[in-house]
Amino acid sequence: MKRKFVLLLFFSWTIAVVHGQDTKNDEKSIDKLTPKEFSIPPSPLFDLMGAAPSRVVKSGDLKDFKVDWSFRNWRLNPNIAIQGQPIWELFYNKKSLAKYQRASYVSRMLASTDISIGTITNETNDRRLGAAVKLNLYKQKDPLLVKGLYDDLLKQFEEELVLLRANEKNLLKILDSVIRSDDIKKFKDALVENDGKINSFYNRRKEAIVEKSKDVIAENWNASFIDIAFGQINTYETDSAGSFKKLKLNRNTGRSGWLNYGIKLGKRAMLTGLLRGTFYEEEITFLIKNNTTGDETQERAIADNTLFSFGFNIRYGGPVYNFFVEFAKESKTFKTPLEALNEAFKTPAGKSIITSTVKWDTVDPYNISVGGDWRIGRNLVLNYGLRVIMDKNFKTTSVIPVANISCMMR
Repeated sequence: MKRKFVLLLFFSWTIAVVHGQDTKNDEKSIDKLTPKEFSIPPSPLFDLMGAAPSRVVKSGDLKDFKVDWSFRNWRLNPNIAIQGQPIWELFYNKKSLAKYQRASYVSRMLASTDISIGTITNETNDRRLGAAVKLNLYKQKDPLLVKGLYDDLLKQFEEELVLLRANEKNLLKILDSVIRSDDIKKFKDALVENDGKINSFYNRRKEAIVEKSKDVIAENWNASFIDIAFGQINTYETDSAGSFKKLKLNRNTGRSGWLNYGIKLGKRAMLTGLLRGTFYEEEITFLIKNNTTGDETQERAIADNTLFSFGFNIRYGGPVYNFFVEFAKESKTFKTPLEALNEAFKTPAGKSIITSTVKWDTVDPYNISVGGDWRIGRNLVLNYGLRVIMDKNFKTTSVIPVANISCMMR
């Protein structure tokens, strides 16, 4: 029921955004032209699913609609996440920027509420569905709170517009009085040229403001932050047609809460960290033996388990290109499947568990990743990485290439 409510809320907001696109195109509104993000990280849901190149992501407060595509398994499956900020859209996006700047800390925090929903297919062809919500608790530099950044520029363009309007009236007045065809052509050409400047005025002003905002973004791409997030994922076994067959009970299905933080290190570097807890039901399979007859039967038990994840990431570069090296670790509350089984299952009288057959979904505890971000354009980012998976003895078990494309829907 809760999942249905979240999905209904998200899609209702999406429809409202589409319905209001014509009002967003008001070129005269300076509020729509301020810089709205320093970086474009993968969606919180892809972060939770492990479908992002880095397990420890940097912050991004995106006052817009975004779509992510994941290429972790290099298939043409619909690995997609949709992301947006409904509270910002409902209460601030169509209002004066001054309303946001006057808002309290709590109101601005709520305005950063980021909802993402999506789906991926993993390496075993299981379909994973989920949703996540993220809030920003602290931001070293909020681009929307930068006051006076564009004052000189706006004054310059306002003076230009006054001159263009005055010149238009003057040329129209002259055309009413001239008689010679050569003069008429000359003043008509001048009027067309002046009208061209007026027609391009708002686009030119917008580009000038965006260009000026690049300085703010370049200086603060690695601004310190603290984010909290919550999410839930369900993973289903599927048949050849993609139909759901069974909900899988392991670490891939559960509820999570996590904390991301970042610390600015000069102009070129950044340290980010992750603390996460995932709460889920663990399916344990085993054989049980009848002590009298010696018959063996397959059994299963369900134990409540928790997966703890933590890690750190060091990035170096700038707002267009940056590279990272990362270490992440995972561990379960129950260290062995036998411990979990003893908690969840009571052996019947006259029978015994064959301990060598007790199994569960394994966790490779150590990940080391390298990769980076390439901001191809203002609205498009490529995230890429190589993830090295290691067992408890630091032996490499696999190397996974991961790539994401994030696109702002401006």
